[in-house]
Amino acid sequence: MLKNMFKKTYTLIDSKYKTPDKAGEPNIPAGLWKKCNKCGQPIYAEDVKTNHYICPKCTGYFRLHAYQRIGMTADPETFTEWDKEMEFRNPLKFPGYEKKVLATQEKTGLSEAIVTGICEIDGQKTVLGVMDARFIMSSMGYAVGEKIVRAVERATKEKLPVILFACSGGARMQEGIVSLMQMAKTSAALKRHHEAGQLYITVLTDPTTGGVTASFAMLGDIILAEPGALIGFAGPRVIEQTIGQKLPEGFQRSEFLLEHGFIDKIVCRDEMKKALSQILKLHKPYVHKEVFVEKLAEEEELRGKENSVSGECEKRSAWETVLLSRQGDRPVATDYIHAVFDDFMEFAGDRYYKDDGAIVGGIASFHGMPVTVIGQEKGKNTKDNIKHNFGMPSPEGYRKALRLMKQAETFGRPIICFVDTPGAFCGLEAEERGQGEAIARNLFEMTDLTVPVLSIVIGEGGSGGALAMAVGNEVWMMENAIYSILSPEGFASILYKDSKKASDAARVMKITANDLLELGLIERIIPEQEPASGENITVIADEMTMALEEFFLKYLTMSKEELANQRYDRFRRM
Repeated sequence: MLKNMFKKTYTLIDSKYKTPDKAGEPNIPAGLWKKCNKCGQPIYAEDVKTNHYICPKCTGYFRLHAYQRIGMTADPETFTEWDKEMEFRNPLKFPGYEKKVLATQEKTGLSEAIVTGICEIDGQKTVLGVMDARFIMSSMGYAVGEKIVRAVERATKEKLPVILFACSGGARMQEGIVSLMQMAKTSAALKRHHEAGQLYITVLTDPTTGGVTASFAMLGDIILAEPGALIGFAGPRVIEQTIGQKLPEGFQRSEFLLEHGFIDKIVCRDEMKKALSQILKLHKPYVHKEVFVEKLAEEEELRGKENSVSGECEKRSAWETVLLSRQGDRPVATDYIHAVFDDFMEFAGDRYYKDDGAIVGGIASFHGMPVTVIGQEKGKNTKDNIKHNFGMPSPEGYRKALRLMKQAETFGRPIICFVDTPGAFCGLEAEERGQGEAIARNLFEMTDLTVPVLSIVIGEGGSGGALAMAVGNEVWMMENAIYSILSPEGFASILYKDSKKASDAARVMKITANDLLELGLIERIIPEQEPASGENITVIADEMTMALEEFFLKYLTMSKEELANQRYDRFRRM
């Protein structure tokens, strides 16, 4: 059944010469060529190998043996295998099972369907596990579960990250309920690893299905996938037979899961080692915090104690500021992220329903210190605005933001949020999926995060949709940003029964940066010598960078309890 469900990506041409099936088809010498089952073309074997086992003609992915994958991932001569030999068990006394396993071991040279061990990736130590589809379709029985748990337990003890490459047809049928128990067993070990504050990365390859998908494969702090990989709980054939319908094109593929919020990122095979290395780098414990704070203190002393807020904001009417905050050429969240931070890697999805383009977020570095950055993102043209829903987040966007914040808390990273939304999306589907609950949950969880949280209003700060990302230790505003209970047009419609009186409403609502600083509702104004645009973002980013240095100098020295209490007290005074 497993053979029928999952075809090999390629077949070796093992006769001395291939007999032509069609007129003009070439004879192919044995061993030198492979045939791609996706495009059907003969490919020179050495080309496939040097191209990371990707078809050079159709870019289809060949399945990798475990040691091939390790060779492409680990630094040369750094991989040390753990638990290579595992005792065979046949808990159900299943007829013929031992014979099948022995034959597979002899054919593959593996003792089981996963290889585990320790290695270095660009000099960074990590525990690595790689499943091999040649071994009974990488099905998970006792030995697979045991090898994973031993590796995770050892990683937890030695405070090392874990990377697992998943590839499986699911449970090992011959082991029945014992196989099922490996789902809980591996998940329990990973929970302890997580509680110890250690990183877990999964890479989903073709295919990842069944009990593996419903356990360790989908529990990564960060979940990557190769392009086009089949990923799902039930196999497509089982689903079609159950519901009696043909599945849509691309269903259960990596791209489908990315769109529906279940994975962080699709990474091409030739970029995988680089991506893993960057993730490991940005999750290293920041041991130089004291040195970093000391350096910031020296820089602040050299600059002097000038406050960039004092009297530097040009006097404009509230309505003029509203119009500037909405300017189409105004920098968006990702512009500031790339201008202020280094090494930004974006992650997608809320792990429940969808990836929301109105919220972007991921990890980056600030002067070498890992940080989590999240922003509400508008577009700069019609196409971008549609992609980002005009900066109006849906529930899944707020849930993605909260997921990234909780992840930051786990790994001790400061959080910087860029606020820029006319308001949360108010559509039928948003209500169906719990827009109010999603916003409320963010407010609830952000209040006691144990890492520094800074929110910067860079454009429009519209109502609860903005506040859901602005429960910070401090809140700053760009000089020409606004922050309000709702739009001036909406305010005028409710109180004046005339939306045309929006300019009057803007004046009385006290929504400008100067107004809110005077009211004690924000801590800092980032000046704009000229209204923010692509032409002067470098100048503004420099100003923002200096302000961030002051922020970190103050809050990185606080304990977890002090950070949460300061945030509570800030809002308690309002």
